[in-house]
Amino acid sequence: MKAVQIDKYSKQIHTVLKDIPVPDIGPEDVLVQVKATAVNPLELLILTGSVKLIQDYPMPLTLGNECSGVVEKNGSRVTRFHPGDKVYARLPLSRIGAFAEYVAVDQSALAAMPAGYDFVTAAAIPLTGLTAWQGITEELEANPGETVLIPGGSGSFGQMAVPIAKALGLRVFVTGNAAAKESILAAGADLYLDYRKENYWERLSNLDFVIDTLGAGEFSRELSVLKKGGRLLSLRTGPNRTFAIRNHLSLPKRLLFTAAGAKYDRAARKQGKEYRFIFVRSDGTQLEKVTAIVEKNHIQPKTDPRIFSLEQAEQALQLVANGKTEGKVILQP
Repeated sequence: MKAVQIDKYSKQIHTVLKDIPVPDIGPEDVLVQVKATAVNPLELLILTGSVKLIQDYPMPLTLGNECSGVVEKNGSRVTRFHPGDKVYARLPLSRIGAFAEYVAVDQSALAAMPAGYDFVTAAAIPLTGLTAWQGITEELEANPGETVLIPGGSGSFGQMAVPIAKALGLRVFVTGNAAAKESILAAGADLYLDYRKENYWERLSNLDFVIDTLGAGEFSRELSVLKKGGRLLSLRTGPNRTFAIRNHLSLPKRLLFTAAGAKYDRAARKQGKEYRFIFVRSDGTQLEKVTAIVEKNHIQPKTDPRIFSLEQAEQALQLVANGKTEGKVILQP
């Protein structure tokens, strides 16, 4: 089968299209024929080695973290899925490889695709959907009626996070560009601020939560709008001690992340607040809950109209790196 691989970590975007064997499956695995796979900024972090302290990979490595496809074959202990089923997944972090014609996936990571959805649209859901679900329910431990701000929430994460947060009973405030205002409000946001015209830190205060999509440069402003006891969850700023402990990382990594995140933890504690970091994991049961919300609310994540083949994976990665996309970028084997 064809697969898009890297032979080593590199600061330059360089991939190799190879012919490799179709993966063997274990008793708990499902062999999925990949119909579509999304190209995420996470792929860039992996190929450059930026996340190797969280997950270091043996080489060569087939890229690709989420996909949709059709069940080809089951392992001996698989009971939830059958050949021909349409499925999708955020692949387990230690077993990525969706940039290929086939991928072996532990059944615990898989869920049935949303009813009536095509493969391209479905492939854009698992990573952001699970990030939103895990962030809100596990890291923020949010309750109905509480408030959450998503600065920079007009992109692919916000498209999933807003309706999921609303389904969980939260009040949701979003900042982003003017072009996305109508769609994010339609998804359920209670307030949308055009970042070019309004500063959220001047409009908002005493919030329960902030979900950061912008990174360290926005940290102090995001922290300022939280109430005492509020929690700031970042997708980008960087791991800290709490992240290392909650993810059961080794003692050396725990010490490293404690040091790396110390300034953020200190700044938050000084104001009586808390800093968290998330790195989304696979979970088929949670993905089923996300699927139910997607179907009920008819969520249609935007995908870029330019669909790429595996042979064009490098072009797709470059497009994501440049940030000039019209939605999630998709490869179709």
